[in-house]
Amino acid sequence: MGSKAFQFKKFSVSQESATHKVGTDGVLLGAWVNIRKGDNFVLDVGTGSGLIALMLAQRAKPDARIDAVEIEADDVKQARENVARSPWPEKVSIHHSPIQQFSSETKYNLISSNPPYFANSQTPPDKKRSRARHAYHLSFPDLLESTTRLLTKTGRLAVILPYSEGLHFINLARGFKLFPIRKTLFRSRATKPVKRLLLELDFQGSPHSESEIILHAHGERWSEEYKSLTRDFYLNI
Repeated sequence: MGSKAFQFKKFSVSQESATHKVGTDGVLLGAWVNIRKGDNFVLDVGTGSGLIALMLAQRAKPDARIDAVEIEADDVKQARENVARSPWPEKVSIHHSPIQQFSSETKYNLISSNPPYFANSQTPPDKKRSRARHAYHLSFPDLLESTTRLLTKTGRLAVILPYSEGLHFINLARGFKLFPIRKTLFRSRATKPVKRLLLELDFQGSPHSESEIILHAHGERWSEEYKSLTRDFYLNI
C-alpha cells in the first residue's frame, strides 16, 4: 500500500519510517477485534505505525485507555506522530519497550497483536524487517506469557496469523490456559486456501464461534462481508 500516508475516514497513518506499511492484516485485525462495553483498558503489542491502536481508539468508548508497545525506535516515533495528529491524542499512549519488559499498574481487558510469525524461515537482510517478521524478539511463548501476566481474568487476546501458524498458536496457548472463543478464516478468494486465521482467546474457554471472510467476491471487487467489516475505516466504502 505504499510508503505515503494512508488516509482512513477518521485518521491517517504516515508510514515513511515504519518497518511495515499499512496492510490487509492490520486493517483486518483492527476492524475484527471484539470491543465490549467494559473494555476500559486495551493493549496493542507490536504496534508499528500505530494503525491497530488507532483503529481500536476509534472503536472503543471515549474514556477507554489504549496502550501500545513497540520495540523499534523509528516505529515508536512514527506511531507517536500518527497519534498526535489523530482525534485521540489523549486516548492512545505509545511505549518504547519489548512486551517482555512492559509493566502496567492496571491489567487489560483486551490485548491485540499482529505478531511476528516466521520462526524458522530465512531472515530478510534488513534487521528491522527481520525483527518485525521473525519471532526472535517476540516468540509465541513470550507473547502468551506476557498476555497471562497483563490480562484480566475475564480479558481476551486477539491475534491474526497465517493459518498454519495460527493452529500452532492455539496448541501453545492451551499450555498458558488460554483457549479460542472466536475464529475467523480469511481467504483472498473462495477458491483459494485459507490465508489467515483471526483468533480471540480467553481463560474461560467458552464455546467458540467460527466464521469466514473472503476478500474478493468477483474479480477485484471486495466482498460484501469484507466491506461490511471495514466500512468504518476505508474511504472508498
